[in-house]
Amino acid sequence: MGLVLELVSVRLHGKPLVAAVSLAIAPGEVVTLMGPSGSGKSSLLAFIAGDLGSPFDGSGTTRLNDRILDGLPPERRRIGRLFQDDLLFPHMTVGENLLFGMPRGAVALRQSRMHMALEQIGLRDFEHRPPQSLSGGQRARVALMRSLLAEPDAILLDEPFSRLDSELRAAMRELVFARIAAAGIPGLLVTHDVADAPPGGRILRIAPDGVLQHA
Repeated sequence: MGLVLELVSVRLHGKPLVAAVSLAIAPGEVVTLMGPSGSGKSSLLAFIAGDLGSPFDGSGTTRLNDRILDGLPPERRRIGRLFQDDLLFPHMTVGENLLFGMPRGAVALRQSRMHMALEQIGLRDFEHRPPQSLSGGQRARVALMRSLLAEPDAILLDEPFSRLDSELRAAMRELVFARIAAAGIPGLLVTHDVADAPPGGRILRIAPDGVLQHA
């Protein structure tokens, strides 16, 4: 169970960026991946999510809870994404953004889950607010909850804290890692800042030859 990479490689114009990565991430665990800009961190996340595009190409096997993901389109992989930009839909309210991420089902149940989610992130009265009216931290919380309400089987975190101030950054790290642990899903975090890694978690670095090394 969990997210497993088997001999995954990512190349740019045929040149290896990430070489023969084998990695297993357990449910509820967040592994941190570090490396300089252009080292292939985000490209590896794109390969896992199924949206790695030209001029990149990748190879190897990705498994999620014993499902082989190779060849599946992104929407069938059940992988959530959280970026440094919140990517909320500006034409939708906060509540509608949360509902958009949920699996289809009874309207009353979906509304109840949306209201509960707003309560959990301290935005109970924000259902009808446009995202543009929220602070950066509030938008980040909505984006996180939208990702989790989609009920992903794993989550990929691409520099999600980098644009937050130090106080908010610490609060968001705590919230994100707690939610992932509570959901019991594996997570892979890309960051330039070792302080963003969950306490006691594994930290890996991409070496110049593309091999992952323990930090």
